[in-house]
Amino acid sequence: MTERVEQLRQALERLYAKYNRPEFIPPDPLQFLYKYSDPGDREIAGFLSAALAYGRVEQIERSLTNLFSRMGESPYAFVTNFDRSKRERLNGFKHRFTTGRDIADLLELLREVLDEKSSIEDYFLHGYSEKDQNIISALSVFCDSLLDRCVKRSRGGIRNGVQYLLPRPAAGSACKRLNLFLRWMVRKDEVDLGLWNRIDKAKLIVPVDVHMHRLCRILGLHDRKTVSLATAVEITKGFAEIEPADPVKYDFALSRIGILDGCNGSYQPGCEDCELFAFCCRR
Repeated sequence: MTERVEQLRQALERLYAKYNRPEFIPPDPLQFLYKYSDPGDREIAGFLSAALAYGRVEQIERSLTNLFSRMGESPYAFVTNFDRSKRERLNGFKHRFTTGRDIADLLELLREVLDEKSSIEDYFLHGYSEKDQNIISALSVFCDSLLDRCVKRSRGGIRNGVQYLLPRPAAGSACKRLNLFLRWMVRKDEVDLGLWNRIDKAKLIVPVDVHMHRLCRILGLHDRKTVSLATAVEITKGFAEIEPADPVKYDFALSRIGILDGCNGSYQPGCEDCELFAFCCRR
């Protein structure tokens, strides 16, 4: 480990100690998982919360509050008993360009999955191998199998709204929201729940959005102009040099810089107080 990498590791550890605490979870969509105690409810809530984790934070909060209020006390029960009447409960729901129909189609897929397996984890594990370098292969199998089911049910067509909720790694998508869901499920600390215990957290990929893309480029972890799967892999490799067994460890803390501190990559009052000031500040 070079001197600069070690200095960055120390700065990230300070950032982790500062932000990776339960009181900083809101307004992150992760907060909705903590509204439930049952693992099945948390898994479904996590999948839906990650699926809608795009757009402004305030809008995501409103949409998820709306969605879960429609689903009642148990998201797991709502999905496993999903029928026409429950589909109708989703009428009128909308989060940006995701509609109630899109969510209903997704829940029908999840109902099929839970009819066959006891959890989304069990279904996901069909494509997982400890020999794989990272989680991408398993994620590809997972998304492709769900989309294949959708094709069979719809007799050849998949609506764009469903495809957006299940992006395919094979198409080059960074799959930020699905990688976010996997972080919540696989890692366990003061923030992430760690409901899944059969996947090595070292294989996770950093969930990369515009904020993470910009910040990691400033930190020297990549030099790509676009957010893509290749970018996410490169960023993850950079973090793996710092924390090989847990390359996604600092994701939550780094995202707080943007959500809570309003970081946009440019100098602003208060930057001197940031743990990463020496690495990323641009006047």
